[in-house]
Amino acid sequence: MRISVDPEQCYGSGDCVHRAPAVFTQVDGLGAVIPGREHDVDAPRVREAAEGCPSAAITLTAAETEGGRD
Repeated sequence: MRISVDPEQCYGSGDCVHRAPAVFTQVDGLGAVIPGREHDVDAPRVREAAEGCPSAAITLTAAETEGGRD
């Protein structure tokens, strides 16, 4: 699985950073995934952040298996 934030859809509420600060940050006032954390979707807080995103800008997608990750 892979985490991504659509900067065109995000309006910078900061809810993702509040829910999962180890995975999300804000860049230029918009939500973003911290580099290297794109595959941390197993954390329940990440799923909560995606489900609770007020602008629905966070997506969790299945990725091709790379090096044992999916």
